Parts: sequence; structure tokens; C-alpha cells
Amino acid sequence: MAHLFKTLKQDWSISATVAGFLAVLISYAGPMIIFFQAAQQADVSSSMMASWIWGSSIGAAITGIFLSIKFKVPIITAWSAPGTALLVALFPHISLNEVIAAYITSAVIILFIGLTGSFDKLLKWIPQGIAAGMMAGILFQFGVGLFKATDSMPYVVFGMLACFLVAKRFSPRYAIIWVLLSGIALSLVFGKMNPVAMSFSLAVPELIAPEWTWSSTLNFAIPLTIVSLTGQFLPGMAIIKLSGYDTPAKPILSVASIVSLGVAFVGGITIVLAAITAALCTGKDSHELKEKRYIAGIANGIFYILGGLFAGSIVMLFSLLPKELIAALAGLALLGAIATNMSTAMKDESQRDAALITFLATVSGMHFLGLSSVFWGICIGMIAHLVLTKRQPATTALPSTQSPTQG
Repeated sequence: MAHLFKTLKQDWSISATVAGFLAVLISYAGPMIIFFQAAQQADVSSSMMASWIWGSSIGAAITGIFLSIKFKVPIITAWSAPGTALLVALFPHISLNEVIAAYITSAVIILFIGLTGSFDKLLKWIPQGIAAGMMAGILFQFGVGLFKATDSMPYVVFGMLACFLVAKRFSPRYAIIWVLLSGIALSLVFGKMNPVAMSFSLAVPELIAPEWTWSSTLNFAIPLTIVSLTGQFLPGMAIIKLSGYDTPAKPILSVASIVSLGVAFVGGITIVLAAITAALCTGKDSHELKEKRYIAGIANGIFYILGGLFAGSIVMLFSLLPKELIAALAGLALLGAIATNMSTAMKDESQRDAALITFLATVSGMHFLGLSSVFWGICIGMIAHLVLTKRQPATTALPSTQSPTQG
């Protein structure tokens, strides 16, 4: 243990800590809003809502910290945002007890898939260009969101962009820190901070008894498993691989699903790999040295613990920041990841067309048969790759002066 703390002290950096914080900030300011929508649909109490946030935050924290330390890789975990979106459509026709049962069922299925290693086999079939095209498509909307935010807050957003360019020139490692500070300062100057009544109190988790029904299993548990695997674990593993880390999916799925089982009883939704926020922590902006970026995963988990302990209070604190500031911050923070994935997608000429098709399908936002554009992007891209890739002809033996018995 003493050796571990010594190593962490040596490897710790401000840039990796900030990357971990930004990942939490974007998660709370974005996907967490879906939690509030689901809670309103279910008409749950504020204390129960705090329990949901506590379970999801603590679950993401435990998983991320453990895996990041174990593999020395910035493994960023979060709650299933697409799964939470499913809840909005299902409430109030499904009870909270049925939801907990569905969480447990989904976690068991993902655990089985993780232990069998079948997800690792699937990842090996996906070419790097296709995976990069998918990731570029996922991140593209955040780059565009930077400039869309100028419609309502032009001075704040353009000020943040100017700060980013100057900081990138003279202090590239801490550019996002300066951008965040400038965004907050400009929002205060122009009176754009959201009025929120602040109160700080520790969250207390509440146990919820599960109630299994065929309806909740078919309508929620199975779709939750599918969107978690295709919309979170698949792109999440892709970004880890594309960042140069050879980490197997088996232990990640296994640990995430085991933790999911624990937090399900207090309302915590399935814990999954993050993709969008992971891109903040796996690139050079986190740390120049790849082997020291795992600190971002640990820092991310620590900030999640703080968020879980104070639950709704921390969310209210993040609610102070205008959504345009968050959009601009995310867009600027992800510029490097967008560039890297676009470059990787277009690098191999033999995969270029298939990678471009993957990118366009993913960025389209299409929903066919109830599955997201991320799933269809990778499927359509793989089909295009198989059709367009020429098979290498068998090599023809050259005439030889050797006798038939030689060689």
C-alpha cells in the first residue's frame, strides 16, 4: 500500500486531475439531466432521487478507481445515459421495484458476456479505421456544439475560444483550465450564471426491493443491456484501444457489472464505460506521457465520490453554469480527440471509404429498429469494409531451379 501511494504521488499531475474533473463536470451537466426527467416521470421523492445519484456516482467511482490503478490506464466509467433515457419513456408504466430488478438482470447478462470473453473477440474483428470513424462521429457533435452555443452566448463562447487559442500557444498543458476559468469569469461579467438556491447536505442511500416481471425484463432489462453494450462499452473500448492501450474488455465488463449489482439496490443504474468523457482523459491534454494518464481515471473517481456524497447539492452547484459554457468547454476539450480520430480514420487508404461511411452513419443520429446511430454506424461500416476490401490473391510460386524434393 505504501508503494502504491508513493507511485501515485510521483505520477500525479494537475492536467490529469483537471481532465478527470472535466469528465465529471460534463457528466453531471449533461446526462444527469436525464435523471431528473426520469424522476419527474416516476414522481419520486427528492431523497430517493439523491439515492439514485449516490448509487450511480459511487458505482462509477469504485469501478473507475479500481480499474485505473489495476491496469495503469485511464478507465473512465459512468452510468448508462441511454439506459436512463429509456426510463423516461417507460415511467410511470413501470414501477421503481421493477426497474431495480431490470438493473440486476442487465448486470448479470453483462457479467456473463464479460466472463466468457466474447466481447473481446468482437473487438478484434473491428478494423482501427472503422473504430476511429465511429468515435469521430460520436465526438463530432460536441465540436459543432461549440459554435452552436454562440447563438445565445456569443461573447462568452468567443471569449473562451480566444482564451483557448492563446493558452494553447503559450500554456498548452493547462489550456482547458484557463478556458474553464475564463468561461466562469465571462459568465459572471455578462450575468449569465443560472440562479440556483444552494444547500449542502450528505446524501443517504435508500434500499429498494426488486420485483421481477416479464414485462420489465423484456421492455427494459434487455434494451438496457443492448444500449449499454453497443452505445457505451463498444465505443468506450474503441477509445481505449485507439489511445494505444491494450486493455482487455473481459475484466472491465466483469468489474462494472459486479459493481452495478451492488448499487442497483439503491437506484444506481448500470455502470458502463464512458466514451465521450473518456476522450478527455486518454489524450495528450491529460498528460504527455501515456503511462501517467491513468491518474485522470483515479481523479475522475474521486470527484465522483464527492458528487455521490453530496448528490443533489453537487448537481445544483454544476447547475449554476450555463449550458452554453458547458457546450463550449466540451467542444474545446475534445478538439484533440476529434482530430486524432479523424486522422486515424482517413489514414489507411484501403479503409478510408468504409471509415467515412461509419463516420457519417454515426453522426447522423439515426434510430432504426430502436437501436442508436452508434450501433448502426459500426454495423454499416463493417459491411462496407467487407464489401470494399479486396482479398489478397494467393501468391503464385515462382519458377525455381530447386528439385521437387528441396525446400
